[in-house]
Amino acid sequence: MPKRVIITGASGFIGMQIVPRLVSAGFELLLVGRNPDKLSELFPGVKNCSYSSLAEAGQGFELLLHLAVLNNNALSNADEYQKVNVNLLEQTLATAKRAGVSRFVNITTFHALDEHGSEYARSKRAALDILKAEENIAITNVFLPAVYGDEFVGKLSIVKKVPALLRPAALTFLTALLPTVHVDELARVLATDIGAKPQSIMLAYSQDQNIVYRIGKRLIDVLFSVAVITLAGWILAIVWVLVRLGSSGPGIFAQERVGQNGKTFTCYKFRTMKTGTKQAGTHEMTADAITGIGAFLRKTKIDELPQVWNILRGELSLVGPRPGLPVQTKLTDERQAHGVFSVLPGITGLAQINGVDMSDPERLARMDAKYIAQRGLLLDLKIVLATFLGRGQGDKVRA
Repeated sequence: MPKRVIITGASGFIGMQIVPRLVSAGFELLLVGRNPDKLSELFPGVKNCSYSSLAEAGQGFELLLHLAVLNNNALSNADEYQKVNVNLLEQTLATAKRAGVSRFVNITTFHALDEHGSEYARSKRAALDILKAEENIAITNVFLPAVYGDEFVGKLSIVKKVPALLRPAALTFLTALLPTVHVDELARVLATDIGAKPQSIMLAYSQDQNIVYRIGKRLIDVLFSVAVITLAGWILAIVWVLVRLGSSGPGIFAQERVGQNGKTFTCYKFRTMKTGTKQAGTHEMTADAITGIGAFLRKTKIDELPQVWNILRGELSLVGPRPGLPVQTKLTDERQAHGVFSVLPGITGLAQINGVDMSDPERLARMDAKYIAQRGLLLDLKIVLATFLGRGQGDKVRA
């Protein structure tokens, strides 16, 4: 990691937290802002300059960390977001190149991953488009959720209202609901070699370490499975009979799938395809492979219900990346590269409700990684609700 770093937006929340940490780690910093006098007051002894003098003052610095932002908690309109989050970034990028800076690290937000969202989110996506087109300087985009450190702001400011003794528990509960990250994790990434090639990094506190999330997610899984068995057991029995009567073969289809840590397990579904159909991804099948009742079961997702047995066995979760087949080696490789096998697969997931299926392994693996970074009980419940409302129809067969 370069030891000479330019930082814009140092007077913001993340800047106030990160600058002292990088100074303590032995970095030589150049802080850039509209008001250098204010930067001198906030960070005595640290070099600073205005944006207009950056091209000259930044000579010899290797990396620029762009923190300057107009946040979504500001009462601003589209023009104001454009001015700060897009135009200023574009100007800073151009100046950094004139100064000879070789690497540009853009601190952005999970909001930019939402294809819709607010004016703030749209401005952050527009900034990403500018950086994506850049070829003359190495770009790294670091996506952050709600950030906390020595202080709590934004969505996490509610923690300050809790008695000091109860704050750790309150923070654990809050971080189980939505993705968060401590500023120390950002400092750790910046203090290591993040690579000279263009890349994207999504930083978030791992929900696997959050006991509230783990218990809450498992509780939802078990309650769902028990509800299906006790309340809809008679429906499952009728469907089994209809599948058996509709075509020759078993009512339940057992198939090996790749699960957590890359281990295979037997996944159970109502059979929707004709007996003898080859083992391959659904997108590789033709429509004539699907039985008469199978089309209805797949459309309504009733074919997935026997997987409650996999949930009770701890092989599946209600929400997670859909498990692929061992023969789908491209998908397995992409998921391995993106760390997708670190979590339990699921009956439904973020990719499914967004219409991303296994026909595009690379895109699917990226979407799965996005889910893992953004995990929280609120997102899981949102995915479940979207699934029940009919979003996502599973992998599509070939025409």
